[in-house]
Amino acid sequence: MPDYPQTYPTKSKPMRSGIFQRALISEFAGSGLLVFTVLLGIVVVSQLIRLLGEAVSGVVAVDGVLALLGFSALNYLPVLLSISLFISILLTLSRCYRDSEMVVWFCSGIGLTRWIRPVLWYALPLVGLIALLSLVLSPWALRKADEFKNRLENRDDVTAATPGLFRESKQSGRVYFIENVNPGTNRVGKTFVQSEQNGKIGTMAAQQGIQETLPNGDRFLVLLNGTRYEGTPGQRDYRIVEFERYAMRIDDTPDKLAQPQVRGMSTLQLWKSHTTWDISELEWRIGLPISAAILALLAIPLGFVNPRAGRSLNLILAIVLYMLYNNMISVTNTWVGQGTLSAGIGLWGIHAAMLAVTALMFFRRMTLFSWRTVFKK
Repeated sequence: MPDYPQTYPTKSKPMRSGIFQRALISEFAGSGLLVFTVLLGIVVVSQLIRLLGEAVSGVVAVDGVLALLGFSALNYLPVLLSISLFISILLTLSRCYRDSEMVVWFCSGIGLTRWIRPVLWYALPLVGLIALLSLVLSPWALRKADEFKNRLENRDDVTAATPGLFRESKQSGRVYFIENVNPGTNRVGKTFVQSEQNGKIGTMAAQQGIQETLPNGDRFLVLLNGTRYEGTPGQRDYRIVEFERYAMRIDDTPDKLAQPQVRGMSTLQLWKSHTTWDISELEWRIGLPISAAILALLAIPLGFVNPRAGRSLNLILAIVLYMLYNNMISVTNTWVGQGTLSAGIGLWGIHAAMLAVTALMFFRRMTLFSWRTVFKK
């Protein structure tokens, strides 16, 4: 009997598929990281400018800018990750079309639906992270930011005074200026205080000051080795008094009760609540990871680039669809909060509609490619 060469099963197809998938995920991740870094930098810079403006105007304490900046950045992370996920897939597939790689894949028998698996392998971990941020971490950041602002506003005048800046008292109509503060002690450097009593303006300048607390809880700012100028503006009857020790009572600022905001409530509290605005906020948080997953799939047919029609047409269409999708989510959430739309339709209606648009675009791209192949033959 003739000897026939023995054949062994090979694993070339799974191996090729694995290499193809890993290469795509690596390119997705590289593009996504670049887009996310740029977007995060823009958000951080814009929020920093806003907080510095509020700090200069006295709305926010200077020492609370960095903490509030961190809380604000954490709040924006779910939206930034969703945009980065969508753009990274879109840019990668557009490059494949421009470099004619997609033509090679299609001619090799790989259809457009074969791209769903590597896209989902890349998108699902990010969708899970977006869900964690949206449902847990972002509400916690907003709640902590509100608590931090409330704690800064409830500080007394001397504690809230920023070295090197004039600050007006919230209670007694005084103006403070402290040159510096000795860290770890209750002493302050050169101090300027101006107040009004009985229609006369009193101005005091001292070389240093001490914060003292009596056993009954009263707090005083004691000025040492200073001068007091007292009189009526526009008149010459000013009185000048030099003193070695001058004590001023520090009026305590009444604690402001932090008003609970819907955006700062935990997801569990929103789940147990039955008010329309709480349900609307809950649907917004749940809708973020759902919309991120749908946008990741939508980017596959949107990545098509026709070299004859221009390279930016698909990007314009993608931006329009993203803005329309995002605005419709906000509109439906508002309608749910106002009670004009049921919670079920508000949550699933717009996502189901966008999922149908995604399926329609898949069908259109696959149909156009099939007809072009037939006509070429």
